[in-house]
Amino acid sequence: MAGVSVRKVVKSYEGGVQAVRGIDLEIADNEFVVLVGPSGCGKTTSLRMLAGLEHVDGGAILIDDTNVVGLAPRDRDIAMVFQNYALYPHMNVAQNMGFALRMAKVPKREIEKRVSDAAKILDLQDFLDRKPRQLSGGQRQRVAMGRAIVREPRVFLMDEPLSNLDAKLRVATRAEIAALQQRLGITTLYVTHDQVEAMTMGDRVAVMKDGILQQCDTPRRLYDDPVNAFVAGFIGSPPMNLIEARVTEAGIMVGSSLLSVPLGLPAPVGSAVTAGLRPEALEPTAPSEGIPATVHLVEELGAEAFVHASIDSESAVLAGASATVVARVEPRLAPFKGELIGLRVKPESMLFFDARSGARLRTTAETAAAW
Repeated sequence: MAGVSVRKVVKSYEGGVQAVRGIDLEIADNEFVVLVGPSGCGKTTSLRMLAGLEHVDGGAILIDDTNVVGLAPRDRDIAMVFQNYALYPHMNVAQNMGFALRMAKVPKREIEKRVSDAAKILDLQDFLDRKPRQLSGGQRQRVAMGRAIVREPRVFLMDEPLSNLDAKLRVATRAEIAALQQRLGITTLYVTHDQVEAMTMGDRVAVMKDGILQQCDTPRRLYDDPVNAFVAGFIGSPPMNLIEARVTEAGIMVGSSLLSVPLGLPAPVGSAVTAGLRPEALEPTAPSEGIPATVHLVEELGAEAFVHASIDSESAVLAGASATVVARVEPRLAPFKGELIGLRVKPESMLFFDARSGARLRTTAETAAAW
């Protein structure tokens, strides 16, 4: 197997459009890393440069200690799984899985053995004689995975392989892929726009925006310790509430509500900041005991419920535009639509970000702990 090192890689298109801006990413041997971000952030372009399908304008891409920039895709010892499966409709499952090996002049018996072994791993033994049109979406995706497995590559590259599946099958298949990667121990870079998919599959998750890698860390650290407001708002479902606030000597002012900050102030008195609050950090209470808000939607999900509430637009602004926050509540205690409630904040759960740049601000206690 192999480790992958992406060093200050850049990619531009005609018209000066910068798709990737100096990305640095280290993937350890046998590691499963998920590259996630909104559409147009450069994640698929980064994957295609690693695969050799896109020209690299600058920087280096190393598989183990070999710089593969300039090498043809076939010389990189990688296998790629595409979004659209890319199966040959006139070939059966076994022929599709063994096609690359036949092109490489691998002996017939070796091809049969590898295809048989991969079929057992993917539970495709009963489908080897079927054509792609006779398979379900999940089965086609497993065939595409099998075609990559039989090559025994050093690196797997996966470009949104589950986006064509329905929601229930997508959940089941992502668990299968994660378990398969652990079993095979092949270094994997997986691209998706779905942050839930990223958080449930990756050993580490790399978050991109506008061609720049924002943060790469474990799912738990991304959730608990985001480096900026973008990562904080992108990771989590529902996402973090981002609220405009102001620093005072007594604490954080959200409109007319004063919130205490037991860990100390994040910025000089008078500074405008963005307060970040996960849904579980907000607790519905009486209107007089918290930030006043009006419930306009309650999502009942069985084991939990999410309350969407509108607050005074002069008091707080979510993500710079909206005045809606989301709180996670016990479903049997959820308020009613249209009800006026208060939102009590768990102050120890608050994170703070610079109101302009979005960079993370540390409280005085956090800064002291870092030293």
